[in-house]
Amino acid sequence: MATGTLSIDLDALSANWRALDQKSGAATETGAVVKADGYGLGSARVSRALARAGARRFFVAVAEEGAKVREALGRGPEIFVFGGHMAGDTEMIGDLDLIPLLNSIDQLTRHFEALPGAPFGIQLDTGMNRLGLEPEEWAAVRELALSQAPQLIMSHLASADEPDSPQNAEQLQAFRDMTDGIAVPRSLSATGGTLLGPDYHFDLTRPGIGLYGGRPFLEAQPVASLSVPVIQLRVLSPGEAVGYNATWTADGERRIATVSVGYADGVLRSLSNSGALYAEGIRCPIVGRVSMDLITVDISALDYVPVTLDLLGPGQTVDDVADAAGTIGYEILTSLGHRYTRKSIGGSQS
Repeated sequence: MATGTLSIDLDALSANWRALDQKSGAATETGAVVKADGYGLGSARVSRALARAGARRFFVAVAEEGAKVREALGRGPEIFVFGGHMAGDTEMIGDLDLIPLLNSIDQLTRHFEALPGAPFGIQLDTGMNRLGLEPEEWAAVRELALSQAPQLIMSHLASADEPDSPQNAEQLQAFRDMTDGIAVPRSLSATGGTLLGPDYHFDLTRPGIGLYGGRPFLEAQPVASLSVPVIQLRVLSPGEAVGYNATWTADGERRIATVSVGYADGVLRSLSNSGALYAEGIRCPIVGRVSMDLITVDISALDYVPVTLDLLGPGQTVDDVADAAGTIGYEILTSLGHRYTRKSIGGSQS
């Protein structure tokens, strides 16, 4: 087989949810963010596993993602749409009982006119300047919105992964200024905010990256492992180069494995000459440029020719790969390509 195997540990995923649920506290409900196809791991399988663990409120980016999660979970669990009620979404939102988080006056108007009485939430901008009603807009529509009984009022922290950032406290105060005294469930925190402590928890936390084994939840169990096949071996003499534009040259005799994976599969080009794969804990550097379907790896440290090498596994986490690529674990996970064979481990093999 010339494609890699991406294994998803559903027991680890569930354990991460339970750990973050415990950190959220007994008075706070814990939801689950399953957008971007469950952070690249398959929204259906991760949603079912998280539902079995106890999650009852799920969050996606757009209505189309909500449709897939609804198909996986059936009726009952609440599915919130961060992108709100976009033009063309009305039928899907209504038929599938999705809950748009309305983030503009235009969206409030669209939702109230197209689906009167249908559930909705409100998204407020507390300083991130990305989505949500600004304080002046909220003041103008607050009484009308509250009269329609929203399911949730939320905002989003911009710097929760930096606990010492003053922006956290500023956004917390802005959220309180806009919502204190309102008898509607409130949510401010994703993974990072959950870890900031009880002041940030309100009625509902909605962890995302921490569920999937990424920072800033350092106690998270790894969820994804990725093994990719070696398809050819060659021995380079000193002075021979490898890959496009000859960006790496052997300084001695080197054993080079050609591996069936590339940037089309989410192995970022920035890992060229900087990243590594692993074989039983032994680091094997990526040498030469990452190309679309192939990379070349120096396996001179091994005394055997491996059948596969690991990009994610015991040797390195998703954040280790992200550090080598100069990015964040979110990008590594959500870039994982569709050519991998995805395999569930644990749970009920969802």
